[in-house]
Amino acid sequence: MNIRPWFGVVKSSGWIGRLAPVTHCIRSARSTPRCTICAVSADQLLVDPVAAAHRLLGATITGRGVTGIVVEVEAYGGVPDGPWPDAAAHSYRGLSARNAIMFGPPGRLYTYRSHGIHVCANVSCGPDGTAAAVLLRAAALKDGSDVALARRGEAVRRVALARGPGNLCSALGIAMADNGIDLFGSDSPVTLTLNETHAAVCGPRVGVSQAADRPWRLWLAGRPEVSAYRRSPRAPAPGASD
Repeated sequence: MNIRPWFGVVKSSGWIGRLAPVTHCIRSARSTPRCTICAVSADQLLVDPVAAAHRLLGATITGRGVTGIVVEVEAYGGVPDGPWPDAAAHSYRGLSARNAIMFGPPGRLYTYRSHGIHVCANVSCGPDGTAAAVLLRAAALKDGSDVALARRGEAVRRVALARGPGNLCSALGIAMADNGIDLFGSDSPVTLTLNETHAAVCGPRVGVSQAADRPWRLWLAGRPEVSAYRRSPRAPAPGASD
């Protein structure tokens, strides 16, 4: 099978966050270099979507009385002639009113409804004018669990309060009206703080029918809050996609 090169993080070369053409991603939890990054600047997300996903993994997210640690993310690129073409991305067909936040600047919240029902939260990344974003798939709640429980329902287990992108938004009170807010703004209703980077496990993204084998889903190993992998029934057989 011919695999088209895509741009991402080369984990085997001893660094993260640089942009390089690669044809694979190492599917393991092997340690990557640990570093401390600026906690207040969206400039730390001026990188390719996979590098941004690494930087957002382990970040602290706070929304309307609830705080959690991001434990699962997915990277998404952009248009066919851009630096990170990605047929699974909302931005693949170009700029529109719906996906405009994906085109920057970095550090903005991009919201959309999955299947017209569940609000999902993404963080824009990369240079302003270039489409890319990272979907926040799951968080481990640290504060405000009782508030999240009231939003999600008393029957939901605490470990599952923010498991899955729709549940994460429900637990943190993230709404469609939050689209475009500055996640690094001190007066924003939803904020992010970037913490020390973590070694990640990577694998295919959940539920996409295009670019279905691309290992752009990252998560922290051993975290019970991480959602289950489900392949789209419309996706090609494993190994037949990029």
